[in-house]
Amino acid sequence: MFARGVFYCPLTFLGYRQRVNKNPSDLPALPARLPALAVVGITSPGQDDWARLRGLQYAKLAKGVLPRMIAHGVAAALVFWIFWASVGPIAIAAWTAALAGVLYYGNRCDQGLADAESRRLTRDEFRKHWVAVVLISLVWCIPIVGFSLLAGPRELLAIWAIACTLSVGSALVVAAAPLGTIIFVTITALAAAITGLILGDYATSAITMFFAGLLCVGTIESARTYLTARIAEAGVAEKSEVVSLLLREFEENQADWLWQVDTNRKVRSISPRFAFALGKPPEEIEGKPFIQLIAGDAWETGHFVPSLHDLAERLKRRENFSNLIVKVTINAEHRWWELSGTPILDEQGTYMGFRGVGSDVTEQRESSEKIAYLARYDTLTGLPNRLMLNEALRDAIRYAEQWRTRCAFLMLDLDRFKAVNDSLGHLVGDQLLAKVSKRLKELMDDNTMCGRLGGDEFAIVIRDASEKGTIENLARKVIARLSQPYDIDNHTLYVGASVGSAVGPRDGNSVEEIMRNSDLALYRAKDEGGGEHFAYEPSLHASAEERRKLEFSLRRALERNEMSLNFQPVVDAHEETIVSFEALLRWNSQEHGFVPPDKFIPLAEDTRLIVPIGTWVLEQACLEATRWPRHVRIAVNVSGEQLIEPEFAASVIRALSQSGLEASRLEIEVTESIFLRDANIARAALEQVIALGCTVALDDFGTGYSSLGYLRKLSFSTIKVDRSFVQGAAQNSAESLAIIRAVVAMADSLEMTTTAEGVENAEEAELIRKLGCTKIQGYYFGRPMPAVEALSLFEDGGRLIA
Repeated sequence: MFARGVFYCPLTFLGYRQRVNKNPSDLPALPARLPALAVVGITSPGQDDWARLRGLQYAKLAKGVLPRMIAHGVAAALVFWIFWASVGPIAIAAWTAALAGVLYYGNRCDQGLADAESRRLTRDEFRKHWVAVVLISLVWCIPIVGFSLLAGPRELLAIWAIACTLSVGSALVVAAAPLGTIIFVTITALAAAITGLILGDYATSAITMFFAGLLCVGTIESARTYLTARIAEAGVAEKSEVVSLLLREFEENQADWLWQVDTNRKVRSISPRFAFALGKPPEEIEGKPFIQLIAGDAWETGHFVPSLHDLAERLKRRENFSNLIVKVTINAEHRWWELSGTPILDEQGTYMGFRGVGSDVTEQRESSEKIAYLARYDTLTGLPNRLMLNEALRDAIRYAEQWRTRCAFLMLDLDRFKAVNDSLGHLVGDQLLAKVSKRLKELMDDNTMCGRLGGDEFAIVIRDASEKGTIENLARKVIARLSQPYDIDNHTLYVGASVGSAVGPRDGNSVEEIMRNSDLALYRAKDEGGGEHFAYEPSLHASAEERRKLEFSLRRALERNEMSLNFQPVVDAHEETIVSFEALLRWNSQEHGFVPPDKFIPLAEDTRLIVPIGTWVLEQACLEATRWPRHVRIAVNVSGEQLIEPEFAASVIRALSQSGLEASRLEIEVTESIFLRDANIARAALEQVIALGCTVALDDFGTGYSSLGYLRKLSFSTIKVDRSFVQGAAQNSAESLAIIRAVVAMADSLEMTTTAEGVENAEEAELIRKLGCTKIQGYYFGRPMPAVEALSLFEDGGRLIA
């Protein structure tokens, strides 16, 4: 407890069980000699825990209540006997009552300090104590001053002797709390000295002050001694408690044990817990080689795991080791131990063996391995994830650079997977992904590794792709295997795969470059309809860069007024009068010039820029249509991206209200592809438009995923026959002719009109009339034209003469 002139004050001893992990050396430090004012209680240095010291001091007061009551009672009796004749019984009785009252108050205050040893003394408790002492002292001043002046010097000496006796008794009984004694002796001594001066007894006054000073000094020293002893006592007890708790904690911790081996590395001094960890009784362990006990079958074969071999070498070289993780075999079960050890040396430095501690960390090790697994493997498929694929590709690139070979990265995307997810739900989709993963694993060997990038995207790393045809052959096998049917929950599902590949270091020297380039190749494969493999070519990067620049320009096209509308007339098949116009979007970019619609429209849909652009087209087309005759309608093409927008119907209403166009003159044209994504949302949006009074036309019927269910679910006004069927019919294609006749017959029965697209000459126009189409659209009757030219067509009564 003592060091460099400072001792540590263990003021937290009684509350230590609530803070068992606190280091005793962290407890507040006090000076080697306690200050007198601090011992008395007048000052409390802020850096130390003096409130606890007060508790140690004043807890003694509660134990001295009865002796003090007896002492004051005897003293009061003596006062009654001394001053009975000179003062009278009434005055003495009144004084006795006052003394009893202040003693009662003081004793109640002191009894409240019975538990102060285990807590901090409050300022209020301290104040009450000295107030009570002052009151008692003042009550004793009454006989010292008042009674003595009436009786004379002889009685003063007697009453002062009584007061001195009470002061000395207080100093002896409650030495721990000197303030009460000092206050009492000071006040009574002053009263006696003043009274002696008044009576002319100067000797008594001097003796009184000398005795008071001496008693105060002695009281302070006695209190300092007592307090120092209590601090030391508490410190020893606390240190014992700390050691006891630490030992108990170690004994109760069954994950740790002590081990010891001799110079031959044989186990000695078996602890019960070490025997328990080995799964054998102590008598079977004593004298056995330590490595043999934990090596299992490897002891016979000599093929130790690296960690066990490391332990054996350290024991052999007599090296200290700490927190060494060792894979051991206990009763044919693999476990992980954490061992620390140090050589044992005698006084002469002779090696005596090894001693150390160990613990079983199998659970922690398994948790760490599980975390590491989750960080590198996909939880759904069990395949390596993007992180592990990146590491594998990085190693493959390093290997290729070292040995002058080639590596490859194949990026796979499932075809038609989204349709499975949307129609059958994500549970079936997840099962499908698991089966895809299983098929991919079957195609892998030691040179290849497959993994999942996320969603329905997978990847394959080929470590050595130097042999010609390696990449192409593997890509074809993957496409063929993944395209075979899948049986899931009584559903037979068909999905394909598209593959893009890049070769390192030819197509890139870094993981990022190779992955980006294989992604570009995959994008090309998807554009070609899927089910194909494309290798990266530098032109793909140029196309991607062009697409990026095109997208950047497209984002500013509206604000720069680069967009415009052309209008192509649709005529009555028999009268050849204009019945409507189809609004067609054109883009003349400042950077790229005129950009064809088949180039920028798909880009707008992929980036969802089609939504603001489509809204602009709708507003401009309606505004222009108000300049035409009232019987002429305007047809506006709408993308599926627009239909799934919650505000689509509101945009139609806004376009009609701002332009003043009648709803019946607006026709919304959609393709069958809108029903492949969020069909219910698209149908609900179109039903809202029909409810406004607009009509809906089905464009390019027969070229996509044609289904009569679409016609049954939604009230289309027009079916548009694609130009490929018109041209086929013009060439006497039996299939095209049959399709057109079937569409016309179906439309007539459903009370719909039909529009033939792509009519380019008189013969085709006449053929279409004979086949029964009600409207015709094509270059024969007019190419897409600006709004001014479209308006000028009505100068001839709206009849087009070819």
